[in-house]
Amino acid sequence: MSGHDLHDSHVAWHRMHPAARGLRIAGMVVLGVIAAGLFALAFGWLVMILWNWLMPTIFHLGEIGYWQAFGIVILAKLIFGGVNGARGPGRHRGPWRGNPWGGNPWEKQGRENWRWFHDYWEAEGREGLARFAEKRRAEAGTGDTGPKEA
Repeated sequence: MSGHDLHDSHVAWHRMHPAARGLRIAGMVVLGVIAAGLFALAFGWLVMILWNWLMPTIFHLGEIGYWQAFGIVILAKLIFGGVNGARGPGRHRGPWRGNPWGGNPWEKQGRENWRWFHDYWEAEGREGLARFAEKRRAEAGTGDTGPKEA
């Protein structure tokens, strides 16, 4: 889908009658709930099939029914995934967790300066990095030319 197509659909969405927009959103929500329910049912069935295929043979456990498998899925979600799917204390940082430039460029505190990063790097960043590397080599006193590759 090209940018032009996205623009056209955006314009069409805003020209749509508010009641029609509301019905469309409600329809998407209902379809989403139905799809999530079907996915949960299919996942419970898959767990039941895998359990009954593997566990009795490997661990000499009994076979289970669908609702027991569905319960195992919910239990595993609670134990390993938490209630809201959170994955620890750094969950709000997202893909910018290891960003060497100081965090998410779209956060309010750095948004204004981020647009100049490329110009800064071209003007001062390369020279600053070279000065920093030279300083580190002098501190180490080894005459090393850089980090060793594994």
